[in-house]
Amino acid sequence: MIEIKNLWKSFNSNQVLKSLYLTINDGESLVIIGKSGSGKSVLLKLIIGLLKPEMGEIWIEDENIVGMGFREVQKIRRRFGFVFQAAALFDSLTVADNVGLALRKIFDWSENKARSRIRECLAFVDLQGMENKYPAELSGGMKKRVGIARAIATYPRYILFDEPTTGLDPETAENINQLIVKLKKEMEVTSVVVTHDMHSAFTVGDRIALLYDGKIEVEGKPAEIRRMNHPEIQKFLIGYLLNKK
Repeated sequence: MIEIKNLWKSFNSNQVLKSLYLTINDGESLVIIGKSGSGKSVLLKLIIGLLKPEMGEIWIEDENIVGMGFREVQKIRRRFGFVFQAAALFDSLTVADNVGLALRKIFDWSENKARSRIRECLAFVDLQGMENKYPAELSGGMKKRVGIARAIATYPRYILFDEPTTGLDPETAENINQLIVKLKKEMEVTSVVVTHDMHSAFTVGDRIALLYDGKIEVEGKPAEIRRMNHPEIQKFLIGYLLNKK
């Protein structure tokens, strides 16, 4: 379980998060929605220890990472996979080398075992035989899938997704949504998905939380969110219904 208590984060005079509380249960897929600039991506970076808060606690299982040193945070970070908004692949590396980047740093494996795991991860995201391609040869959706393959390569307990469907056409976005669902069912990972795409939120989320004015304003199961009269939730729902037409 991940538990966040009284979290505060600012950048100069901009108070992004303030007194934020959130619990992420083991094995669930939690979706965090919010308008652009609300601090969704900042929250993910705080959870994984890439940023430090001014105040608060971030408990990863039974360890509070706030105040930990670099090496201690690095050990905790090995429990996570991170799927970046723009995939964040290295253009000079092949698909196989991108997927195996963290794998080779963490595990003292033979090259044959590492390559076998890379092929396994690429097969999971339906990119068999793409090991020797370079990012420039891939579509946007394929890059996202390589990013997911890289995230799962080290057998993480948690995967954080930063706007996984942004910039994709509806069909490709739906493929990514189904991959996230597949991850939960087959690998039993805990997922945290940041998005403003309500179709994606309703497809992948066991629970949805609204980040508004620096706090988790409301949260609930998808069916509960659909019935909420909160004005910010209503804005998301109106956009969702218009996009369905």
